[in-house]
Amino acid sequence: MPVITTPQEFDVDDLFVDVRRVTGYPLYLKCEGFNFAGSVKLRAANEMVESAERAGALRPGMTIVESSSGNLGVALSLVAVSRGYRFVCVTDSRCTQASRRLMQRFGADVRVVSRPHPERGLLGARLDLVRRLCEEHDDFHWLNQYANDGNWTAHYQSTAPQIAKAFPDLDILFVGAGTTGTLMGCARYFREHHPAVTIVAVDAVGSVNFGGEPSPRLIPGLGTSVRPAILDASVVDDVVIVPEQDTVRACRALLREGFLLGGSTGTVLSGAVRWLREHRPDGDLTAVAIAPDLGERYLDTVYDDGWVDESFGPDALTGEPFTPPPAPAGPAGGPTSAAPGSRPSPPHPQPAPHHSADPARVGPTTTGSL
Repeated sequence: MPVITTPQEFDVDDLFVDVRRVTGYPLYLKCEGFNFAGSVKLRAANEMVESAERAGALRPGMTIVESSSGNLGVALSLVAVSRGYRFVCVTDSRCTQASRRLMQRFGADVRVVSRPHPERGLLGARLDLVRRLCEEHDDFHWLNQYANDGNWTAHYQSTAPQIAKAFPDLDILFVGAGTTGTLMGCARYFREHHPAVTIVAVDAVGSVNFGGEPSPRLIPGLGTSVRPAILDASVVDDVVIVPEQDTVRACRALLREGFLLGGSTGTVLSGAVRWLREHRPDGDLTAVAIAPDLGERYLDTVYDDGWVDESFGPDALTGEPFTPPPAPAGPAGGPTSAAPGSRPSPPHPQPAPHHSADPARVGPTTTGSL
């Protein structure tokens, strides 16, 4: 029987959901929401705080300040109150009301930015406010998840080894790209220990992480309007870019099977299925996708028909997000086994844009810049 003294000690790390019945492909979701923070961000939050303490940058009586669209803010609120720190979260209007209320119940001071920076969007405006707060208060410490090595080492040390242990024959790993901490930690681990595994990043339309054109995004979580300093595209094999309408459809497809998962999970799942449909329609592989969070915080957005209709139009509420791969037809039109190495291509709608994560295309990571 587990007995804990702090909330961050509890984190279910070995739960995988087989979503083949939903998607038609051999794909497993690593569910990261079963902890007291409700998302994968608890690991990064705890590691960044502990690293700052070890370095002497964070001391008793100080205030932690961080920019977050929701999940990291909730995780840091939990870690801060359990370790005796005050916490200021700078977020923006996309942060769900549920996440704001959770942070406030943990004692956080939540500052909401509503006016985007003309070039760097809402994230740029958030970062400007964080810098201003640190200039005004000597006892504020900015963890800076966008450039903090603790953001990715947390997943190098835990998330990636857990996946490798559960799936020693893993072929493909799909990871969402927000601040890219989870992506970088997992990609670096597999590059060093299991280089045959293909790492596919999943990002949102409107994000600049992999050289895309910036545009407004409504669902918090994946994507950024300022490229994170910790992102190194050279350890990523491919990238899938997902429209937010497909995020909604994927979330609701899971809900119809009884799985209430978050917006980031819907984006990752949609991207994974699109990539598999185009590149591995034979389905002869083992694939894992990381599901970053649960769905309760999205009840007023992704799972609200009125919000979806107003935000994306009625088409986002209709249509099936996944087309299962058809069985190969034999000479008489009946099903048969595909020949070794053959990859029949099922009919499907035009996939979401994707491209190889060529560092020459997206530009090298500039350490220390934001």
